[in-house]
Amino acid sequence: MSTTAVGPPLLAAGVLAGALVLSVACGSQTSAGSNSAATQVSGTQVTVTLTEFRIVLSQSSFAPGSYTFVAKNSGSTTHGLEINGPGVADQHTADISPGSSADLTVTLSAGGYEVFCPVDGHKDLGMDLHITVGGAGAGAPATTAPTGGGGYGNGY
Repeated sequence: MSTTAVGPPLLAAGVLAGALVLSVACGSQTSAGSNSAATQVSGTQVTVTLTEFRIVLSQSSFAPGSYTFVAKNSGSTTHGLEINGPGVADQHTADISPGSSADLTVTLSAGGYEVFCPVDGHKDLGMDLHITVGGAGAGAPATTAPTGGGGYGNGY
């Protein structure tokens, strides 16, 4: 009785199928509604809600340090998030589709920062907020005014 060439290929296929089942069973877990398998949050997490045409931050006072801004597009059109200020230039997310979110991690030093939507025309429609790092804050969420102009409790 002789062994045919079918044995090794079948064995290799079985090993490959077992590895595939194992990798699926042990794959990364995400929480419900998460957009990414591995979200890295550094420092303090700040929730940013983006709608037409408004930005709301989950906090209004900021101390120097590392922050991850979790930008959630709760609107019906594409938005984004950009931050500029001392030591932070042109830090932004990619465009965020309605119902999606994106993270932006930055290190903030003492001073004033502009937080806005970089999508064409959205900043001029009111998605422009100024925060002060190291200044006194009211502790309430920071928000843009619905009609444009300035932010809440930001000293600008």
